[in-house]
Amino acid sequence: MLIAGFPAGAWGTNCYLVAPAAGEECVIIDPGHQAAQGVEDALRKHRLKPIAVVLTHGHIDHVASVVPVCGAHDVPAWIHPEDRYMMSDPEKALGRSIGMPLIGELTVGEPDDVEELTDGTRLELAGLELSVAHAPGHTKGSVTFRLPEADDIPSVLFSGDLLFAGSIGRTDLPGGDMAEMLDSLARVCLPLDDSTVVLSGHGPQTTIGRERATNPHLRQVAAGQGAESAPRRGM
Repeated sequence: MLIAGFPAGAWGTNCYLVAPAAGEECVIIDPGHQAAQGVEDALRKHRLKPIAVVLTHGHIDHVASVVPVCGAHDVPAWIHPEDRYMMSDPEKALGRSIGMPLIGELTVGEPDDVEELTDGTRLELAGLELSVAHAPGHTKGSVTFRLPEADDIPSVLFSGDLLFAGSIGRTDLPGGDMAEMLDSLARVCLPLDDSTVVLSGHGPQTTIGRERATNPHLRQVAAGQGAESAPRRGM
């Protein structure tokens, strides 16, 4: 398994390229602000051929490079239908202007081919099997992608802005909802094995076991209570 990741753009959003091995087909997860060049560099370095872009949610820091990346490689983008509008109207998704100097650098809109994600779907792409879980709370259409355990490699959860190392995604933007966030944490994250590697939308990697033991939000959810007041991250 090959997973190449890098933080991109003004918000340091993690973009991932996932493939069975170097020299094979790959899936690109969350090509955000100023991610296109990093994607091309990773494709060349690992000799990868992209066949799809998949998106954990529609915020501009996760989708800003979708149009150029999909266009350059003639591949579809997959997104949950409740977040699809954000690709064409990022300011509505944030409830405020994202700033005129920055908007000039963005290619707003949809790629030519958009596919919609549904809860429980198993995407078979590039020789990979990605399990999709609808995980609202940060946005209405947030999802996670999970790779199953294989041989001696633990399962991997691409959590988007649901779960971070030591924190969770913010819920104060349009479509955010703390009750939904807590439900998603309980339903999507808590049942996973402690060995599951978490690759989130921002910050370093972690594991479910580490977050179960130390993340104040996940600990409170596991105890059947509301989340403590602790820092939350993401756009």
